[in-house]
Amino acid sequence: MAAGPGGAVPVELRRERRLVCVEYPGVVRDVSKMLPTLGGEEGVSRIYTDPTKRLELYFRPKDPYCHPVCANRFSTSSLLLRIKRKTKRQKGVAGPEARPEVTFNMEILGIVSTIYKFQGMSDFQYLAVHTEAGGRHMSLYSKVLMLKPEKEAFFHQELPLYIPPPIFSRLDSPVDYFYRPETQHREGYNNPTISGENLIGLSRARRPHNAIFVNFEDEEVPNQPLEAAVQTWRKVCTNPLDRKVEEELGKLFEIRPIWSRNAVKANISVHPDKLKVLLPFMAYYMITGPWRSLWIRYGYDPRKNPDAKIYQVLDFRIRCGMKYGYASVDLPVKAKRSTYNYSLPITVTKMPNQSVTIHDLKQGLGPSGMASARKSTPNKYKLKDSVYIFREGALPPYRQMFYQLCDLSVDELQKIIHRNDGAEEFCTERDGWCLPKTSDDLRNVMSVMIRQAIRSKRPALFSSPAKADSGKEQLTYESGEDEEEEEEEEEEEDFKPSDGSENEMETELLDYV
Repeated sequence: MAAGPGGAVPVELRRERRLVCVEYPGVVRDVSKMLPTLGGEEGVSRIYTDPTKRLELYFRPKDPYCHPVCANRFSTSSLLLRIKRKTKRQKGVAGPEARPEVTFNMEILGIVSTIYKFQGMSDFQYLAVHTEAGGRHMSLYSKVLMLKPEKEAFFHQELPLYIPPPIFSRLDSPVDYFYRPETQHREGYNNPTISGENLIGLSRARRPHNAIFVNFEDEEVPNQPLEAAVQTWRKVCTNPLDRKVEEELGKLFEIRPIWSRNAVKANISVHPDKLKVLLPFMAYYMITGPWRSLWIRYGYDPRKNPDAKIYQVLDFRIRCGMKYGYASVDLPVKAKRSTYNYSLPITVTKMPNQSVTIHDLKQGLGPSGMASARKSTPNKYKLKDSVYIFREGALPPYRQMFYQLCDLSVDELQKIIHRNDGAEEFCTERDGWCLPKTSDDLRNVMSVMIRQAIRSKRPALFSSPAKADSGKEQLTYESGEDEEEEEEEEEEEDFKPSDGSENEMETELLDYV
């Protein structure tokens, strides 16, 4: 529609055409160069379909070490209007009377319902550059980035250490820390002696689970729980099903004096929050040594009993890398966390988990609660035994596992464990009652079994002759990250090795401190 100055004209509104607006923090002169900084059309579309993600802008899209600036998503009700100004000069008229005729053509291109605004600060940037002794700067990009297949010499070249973090700042908006000035005391004032009363502690209250922690160096082990742990469990144990769970756990510790928490979850069905209260009532927690991260029956000291060798813990991590024939992304077992799905600052903050109080536990949760409105299955909280038992031909549910030696259900592994039966002399913090390097031998054999299992699941990974060499080679540890307990379930795309709900590598200390 055309209109003159000061005039009004109706414009057709295209309601069916919905648009997304991005407030780009720069002057755009070439759209073909601007779009790759946002990830291209595919990247923008992928972010738009997930409302929890923030739009990332990389000012150096070809630099893998570039840290993005993030845009927040907002809902809006705006119009994209295109206006063309046309000027028609009058012919044959000169002087001040020669006023040009100006008209405006207006068109509504669509309705903008979503807008992305870059309101935060850009993260710190660290270029792959090394400064030599003479002050000359040397680029490391050609040395640290493998852009084409390289020979072995590429991986053995001498280079300065360059391991930048995935992000530098967790927040992209300024925060006032509210620093207070130092307290000014009168002359002659002396600071009080350090004690638990005048120290600044944690910002949250201590969790009232009352677990007893024991280090490998401690001389004695506790014979009974803390009175507070007894009282806490008695408050929670309010119905017959809770007492039944207590009896079942007591029988487990009679059969076997040392258990991991996941092994307990695979043998009895109990709500996780109730188990946090019940375990300190039954056992103490070993922090260091060959029985670290395990719950041990009160009064039982594995350091004085060679029979406790079979209950030692083995920290096993699935090895991956180019020299093993498969990369980390090719593993059928997915990682729970990585730098690619780090929640800050590229994602919107998730809703916090609802805390469970003692009152909630007394009222009942899940199958042990009499006040539960719906009837749950008896094994609702029971895990698959694959979360603590290793079997040949089966893949672990997680890339890092804590196995007890007695749960390695393979004859070849058991022969390695029992090589010194009857000849145990000393219990060391690294190897316990086993021979030195027993853990390394177990990991090597287990890694070969894992590789054979992956080959049977995905033979395409070993299709080339270089990758399909003998599986009996000695493998060395290259990959594996400490993974804390995570409440969310992750869907497996092609292969789901286990229905277990939690990671074996979990920081149980956080539940009791």
